Amino acid sequence: MDYDAVIVGGGHNGLVAAAYLARAGRSVLVLERRAEIGGAAVSFRAFPGVDVRLSRYSYLVSLLPKRIMTELGLGVQLRRRRMSSYTPVGDTGLLVDTGDGERTSASFRAVTGSTKDYAAWQRFYASAARVAKATFDSLTEPLPTRAELRERIGDDEAWGTFFERPVGETLRELFDDDVVRGVVLTDGLIGTCASADDEELRQNRCLLYHLIGNGTGDWDVPVGGMGAVTDALADVARRAGAQLVTGAEVLGVTPDGEVRYRAGDAERVVVGGRVLANVSPRTLSRLLGEEPVEEPEGAQLKVNMVLRRLPRLRDAGVDPRDAFGGTFHVNESFAQLETAYREAAAGRIPAVPPCEIYCHSLTDPSILGPAERAAGVQTLTLFGLHMPARLFEADNDGARAEALRATLASLNSVLAEPIEGCLLLDGGGEPCVEAKTPLDLEVELGLPRGHIFHRDLSWPYGEGAAAGTWGVETGFERVLLCGAGAVRGGGVSG
Repeated sequence: MDYDAVIVGGGHNGLVAAAYLARAGRSVLVLERRAEIGGAAVSFRAFPGVDVRLSRYSYLVSLLPKRIMTELGLGVQLRRRRMSSYTPVGDTGLLVDTGDGERTSASFRAVTGSTKDYAAWQRFYASAARVAKATFDSLTEPLPTRAELRERIGDDEAWGTFFERPVGETLRELFDDDVVRGVVLTDGLIGTCASADDEELRQNRCLLYHLIGNGTGDWDVPVGGMGAVTDALADVARRAGAQLVTGAEVLGVTPDGEVRYRAGDAERVVVGGRVLANVSPRTLSRLLGEEPVEEPEGAQLKVNMVLRRLPRLRDAGVDPRDAFGGTFHVNESFAQLETAYREAAAGRIPAVPPCEIYCHSLTDPSILGPAERAAGVQTLTLFGLHMPARLFEADNDGARAEALRATLASLNSVLAEPIEGCLLLDGGGEPCVEAKTPLDLEVELGLPRGHIFHRDLSWPYGEGAAAGTWGVETGFERVLLCGAGAVRGGGVSG
């Protein structure tokens, strides 16, 4: 059977494409290997007997343009988090309260001994805001050249900070305090195992995408969890006439648009006027019968927890609801991040794994069942940095257990009580905690070696023949990338 478009993979990017194409009157078939639509953006009851719908993989929204949400009529509510972050430092901590500048300034003074770094913080994020406003709308336009984007930003100092110099140099110049430097650096290391001084600027590219979302850089909580986003996209696509098929594993793609897939025990063949690959470039190369051109590597440990209550803090001056309401940084000073990177690069699980946490249920209790909500249950989503796939390849199960033990010990080192004592027990009496390594994400989601961006993030511009294209083109006219591996792809972006 022929379709105007056959979309390989039912993650959020493919669903955005399906919704737009079907609403434009095109015939669309989406083929999803798993039993559910949504890819990494799903909500899931991970623990038996516990009515909590966790955002199991991806968990916040920033890069999804409001333009897409408006044009598709997505009825998804995104809630802003008032607290940006909290970082424990001994018996005190650095609290960034976006609604109270005086409180934030006082917190900087308590941790650093002055307001110098807070003033530098304000200058840095004002510069980031200028870059964000100038850059974000270009993501839904043809690729500008490097020179065109630089002119659009119109700030040579900001251009140098984000596009030319390793961010480590900037942070050492701007900030005196090592903790403050680290809090800024973490956004450059999400899913990216790199030094702050990496000459390839992978950390700069990662930082850029974490700061430009919708022109503000805000990371918002989707009410109902990430599954609410992909459920809404799937609903729009279906109502417009797209066919969404689950349990359909694509086996091969040809340059002329033929797609071979397996559903149940039967193999089928369809032809698309265009084939949209909502899979990694490496997977697309395999489906086309080509040799993969690169071997990307994911670098994170994802831990989901359900708690009876939030843990007590060593800092008695901060309510745990404030501390966990934003991003809770654990052992993420600049020096600690660099040490963990060196250990991981040497093939060792970091002795004190840096990680960051947030509590979805504080902002959106709708993910909790009635009994859980009444009992004061809370969720914690932990993202561990510098955990590359290579650390898990010899023994994934053993290394996962070791990494989880080290990560929980790292968390406990900044709390007033062990997190294990706060965990809810599931219906079988087991603690509600699960960990996902890069290799787990490869098996479950098809992410190449667990790389959450499919490959290293790209600069949001094109040079030479790429300028003026959309960054989705392949070597074949009828085959396009529509996943995270496209130029300007990565994150929940559509």
